[in-house]
Amino acid sequence: MVSGPAQTWERVNVDFGYVGDKAKELASKPYQAPGSGNMPQWMKDLTYDQYRDIRFRQGKSLWAADNLPFRLQLFHPGYLFKEPVTVNECSATHSQQIRFTPEFFDYGSLIKERGEVPPEVGYAGVRMLAPLNHEGVFDEMIVFQGASYWRALGKEQRYGISARGLAVDTGLDGPEEFPVFREFWLRKPETGAKSLEWFALMDSPSVTGAYWFTATPGDETEVLVRAVVHARREVRRFGIAPMSSMFWFGENSRRRFDDLRPEVHDSDGLAIRMGSGERIWRPLCNDSGRLDFSFFGMDGIAGFGLVQRDRRLAALEDDEVHYQDRPTLWIEPLNNWRNGRVMLMEIPTAHELSDNVVAMWEPAEVPKAGAALAFAYRQKWTKNPDPAAAGGHVVATRTGVHEWEPERRTVVVEFAGGRLAEIEAAKPPAAVVSLAAVCGELKIKVDNQSVQRMDDGRWRVSMRLAPVKEGGKLADSSEIEMRCSLKAGDDYLTETWAYRIKP
Repeated sequence: MVSGPAQTWERVNVDFGYVGDKAKELASKPYQAPGSGNMPQWMKDLTYDQYRDIRFRQGKSLWAADNLPFRLQLFHPGYLFKEPVTVNECSATHSQQIRFTPEFFDYGSLIKERGEVPPEVGYAGVRMLAPLNHEGVFDEMIVFQGASYWRALGKEQRYGISARGLAVDTGLDGPEEFPVFREFWLRKPETGAKSLEWFALMDSPSVTGAYWFTATPGDETEVLVRAVVHARREVRRFGIAPMSSMFWFGENSRRRFDDLRPEVHDSDGLAIRMGSGERIWRPLCNDSGRLDFSFFGMDGIAGFGLVQRDRRLAALEDDEVHYQDRPTLWIEPLNNWRNGRVMLMEIPTAHELSDNVVAMWEPAEVPKAGAALAFAYRQKWTKNPDPAAAGGHVVATRTGVHEWEPERRTVVVEFAGGRLAEIEAAKPPAAVVSLAAVCGELKIKVDNQSVQRMDDGRWRVSMRLAPVKEGGKLADSSEIEMRCSLKAGDDYLTETWAYRIKP
């Protein structure tokens, strides 16, 4: 177990039931904010640069002395992270709180003075390491810091998209609620272990929850999540497996920015595999200048995620932040998720510094006050361009207006993969295209539709959007929903491209 100042331990087997009992008991009591009463003022006053200058000492990594296959490091409290997080190490027989000690940290040169720190101050989060890229070299595998957020990495990946434990009242009028993980229990790994296991206790004014995690690092790192959430009070929107990412602009963007790069994004689309087997691809967009929502209702879901599909360096042209190495986050339910919808929220942004895209599963029935909801899912942090399933998929969305045809908008969708490579150019597949008005009357039609095989094997569907009425204008139309897929005979060859556009 951990050595350090005033360490205390108890004889107990920490498991999912143990943390579940704590969550249930916590739900029966009025909510109490964790506060920062034990935190000294100098920690609260840390600037961004001062906080970044505090580093965990590599030689103090937990489990390093025992030469175990994982390492544990801790985040210093202070700056924005003023609510304490209790961190425990546990085994099959014991649990021990890891009390705060300055000996874990190198404070750098920017902090000139610091006072005494009570050991009860807690931490700001945890960092777990594994030999992801090179044998014997321990890289960050997963990080929990702030509310219930975490980020994970597989081999040769860079941090991008974030996950969180639960979304409460996201995108509604009034403030969103952000549940927090108040306490962690990290199970000390055995020699030769391939996976790391830990538990977390969630709390907020509306919910409490017990979470059980297992992470297995690799080319794609897999995280299994099991949770039981108790409702203190009924909420209006309840989001399971929420994730946040960034999309500034891509090849489909009409709203351009003064930037040297062709595309800037951590993710460029939402992928869904419905319980029926249909696959949907929704390219992300940042054109409208307003908060946008898209909902995909279904009776059963096999998976969904925000995907970084276009990883070409020629498309991203950024060898500093490596957007081509940002992971896709793919969710697969492990219990029965019936009757609900995937929600996509897109927030307008004028830069790349903030996450502006949120996706989550919203069950049709929200737990009422006093009720509990259990769910489980698998996360894959991967570079797979088509995690929904192997097969034909969208590789590009393009749109534009020719100046000699101002009342015709050309939309191009390009597909590749799966059985498309076997089809001869002289016998093209059929494009199945549909339009629907987001609200009001549909005032747009499709004309001049074509399907063409490109020299590199892509199949391009080109279509023009035109006013239904003779002499009408594109500007007269409200937003429309477009869908497109390719089929040969009765067989669908591709996922369904689903796109919202203002003609």
